This record gives sequence, C-alpha cells and structure tokens, in this order.
Amino acid sequence: MEPTPVTAVTVDDVRLRRLLGDPGLGWLVDRARRRLERGQPLTGPVSLSAATADQRAVVERLLGRAPGGGRSLSVRLDAVDDLLRRSGISPAGLAAAVVALTGPVTLLDQARAEEQRAWREAYAPLDALADEVPALQGWAERLRSGGQVRRLTGVPTEAADLLGRTATVLRALPVEPPVSLPAFSSRLLGSAHALDEGTPLCTLTLSGVRALTGSPDGSGAQWRREVWASAGLLRDELSSTVLALNLRGTPALDWMADAGEPAVLTLRQLTRCPPLSAPPTVRICENPAVLAAAADTYGAHCAPLVCLQGQPSAAALALLRHLHTHGARFRYHGDFDWGGLRIAAALLRRVPWSPWRYTAADYRAAVRTLPAGPPLAGARCDAPWDPELPEALEQSGVRLEEEAVLNDLLSDLGRGRPTLSMSTP
Repeated sequence: MEPTPVTAVTVDDVRLRRLLGDPGLGWLVDRARRRLERGQPLTGPVSLSAATADQRAVVERLLGRAPGGGRSLSVRLDAVDDLLRRSGISPAGLAAAVVALTGPVTLLDQARAEEQRAWREAYAPLDALADEVPALQGWAERLRSGGQVRRLTGVPTEAADLLGRTATVLRALPVEPPVSLPAFSSRLLGSAHALDEGTPLCTLTLSGVRALTGSPDGSGAQWRREVWASAGLLRDELSSTVLALNLRGTPALDWMADAGEPAVLTLRQLTRCPPLSAPPTVRICENPAVLAAAADTYGAHCAPLVCLQGQPSAAALALLRHLHTHGARFRYHGDFDWGGLRIAAALLRRVPWSPWRYTAADYRAAVRTLPAGPPLAGARCDAPWDPELPEALEQSGVRLEEEAVLNDLLSDLGRGRPTLSMSTP
C-alpha cells in the first residue's frame, strides 16, 4: 500500500508567506507539520520555551494580541487554522498552509510500512538463492537478522542491487578449474574490480563463500586469499600451495621423492606442469606435523601423502582432482573435532575419499587409550562418511588432534615403497 501524502490545495501564496513565512514562526510551522506526520489533529496549544523577543513580536502580529507573559510562548493551532480560513489565505485551513510552505506530508506509520515492504522485496534475491542452495540458508538468515546489508547500503534499492549481484556470484561458484578473481569478476559482472577488497559486494560475497565451502573463521590477506581459493577464485597462482611427500611424475617431484623430502607445490606448478604419474592410493592428512613426521621416519620409503594444511586450498584441490582423474584413490584423516569434520566434509564435496582411521570406532578407541584431550568446542556438524562420528564426539566431549594418534598413522605410512598406476596423463 502506497503512503497517503497530505498534498497542497489552493492558497494565497503571497499572503500566506507574509503571514506564516517569517523565520520567527518556523517553530510553529514545524510543530504543525510533525503533528500531520503523526496523523494528529491541528488543535490545542503548541509551546516554545525561552522564546526570543522577535519570536514574541511575530506571534503578536499573527494573533493581533500579546501572547502573554512568562518565558514560554504558547499558540493554539485551532486559532491559527480559523484565522487562515476566515481570511481566505488558506480556505482549507492550517494543514493546507503547512503543505504549501514545506511540501507534501507523508504519514509516518504508512511511510514505515512502505519502507518495511521495500526491504522485504530487497531481500528477494537472497531468499531465492537460499532456496536453491540449502548450504546458504543459515548464512542468508544471519544476513537478514544481523543488519549488515542495511549498514552497507542504507536504502532498499541499493540493497536489492547488492544482493542481486551477490547471488549472481555465488550461483557461479565453485569454479572448476580455478580462475583468477579479476577475470571471473570481469566475465560475470562486467568489471575486473567489482570484487575488489573493501567493496560491499566483496564483503558479502566473501561471507557467502565461507558458508558455501565451510571455510573457518580468520582474518588477514592470506586468510581471504584462501577463502576465495576454496571456491576456485585466485588472487594469484603462487599464494595457494599444498604439501606432498613421495609423489612422482615431474623432474622436481621425482628428485624430492628420491630424497624422501616434502614438496611444496604451488597452483602455478600444478596447472602448468601437473604430475605425469599417479599412485594407486594416496593418504591425505590435515596437519603438516603428520607429513613432517612421516618424512623424518620413513623418508623415501613413506607411502604417498598429501597434506591440506587446513581448509582445502585451490592448489590442494587441483592436485587431488588431477590424481583422481588418473586413477588414484584417497584415504583421509583429520582432527577429531568440529573444525576437522567441516574440513573433511568440504573435501568430500570436491573429491571422493574413504576414511583413514577416521570413523566413530577409531575415535572411541583413541579416547579410551590416550590421555584426556582438550574439551570439544564449537557447533556440531555432520560427517557424511560416518554418521555416527558426530554422536561419538558429543558423547565423549573430547577433541583429538592428528598428532595425538600420530603413531597409528605412521604405522600405516611405512608399509612399502610407493608404486605407480600410470606413466602418461
């Protein structure tokens, strides 16, 4: 429903401005307008405390009599209304005169209702996106209730545009294979700078990417690069890396595997010169300490191992997808806590893997035999590879990092020198 404005009708504009247009009566006109905005009648007195001599003189000329003593100044609005009608200056009275002097008046209650309707419509792109992508429903609700969109935009029309562009970006994610963020922005939004740091679109989209990929909380430029990279958007090809031990298929990897030393692979290396061979099975861990211990313990005789270093980076995903395409199977282990489960689930959405000592039974066995670990904290999440695992964590209430079960992991990694399942891509 559109707000109903109080509009102007015919008045004698010259005489009206001579009568009520004096600055000394500005307070009177303002009080009358405020009453109109609230839908209140223009009757009864309005008062001005500590009135000046000029204000008193103007009121005396208006009413044709002294306004009385005391510091405050009081004028009855119905008296002014009657004066305007009888004089013919404003046959429709004071309300029409106020509109003629100050412009149309919109009732505040109706204006608020209209604004609320406009805000509801502004969130329509967000609602449609949440319906299409269930993983974004919680994020969408937080945007609605947290007030961030209003702070970034201020008005519904700008909010609708911002949310529409945010939905456009998130619908296009994740990007496979990864592309540069400016190139993606240019293709999708018509500007290479639309997703630059500090823009409202960047702020909202980055939070949506976190919800979409399960990226953990963090801050700083490196963290933001990793969040973008988790959806396949790259600020550069060198900042995204993955750790590997005893993979082969390039001269550099062969040399590192012969030495039994970990390799740090950048996304640039993996997109320009991927491995030409893939082992039948690759173990995946979450924490670098596991890979470092495996290299120290077994060196060149360790089974092939890839370390995510936390949330799967673009480099990690590029490597694992390449190995999977060429026949490798994956066994995954991570921290036994909610953050670890989220990382594992995010990886499982991208590449298939089976658990490597990473089930409810493995967790319960470790809890029984190891010293008590730190308490479990954070919000529960699911474990698609073993639906019983979240229940087991909640029952024990203890988090176990990979380092706590390092001996078990090392016992699996030392069983023979790696073999290859292919020689050409």
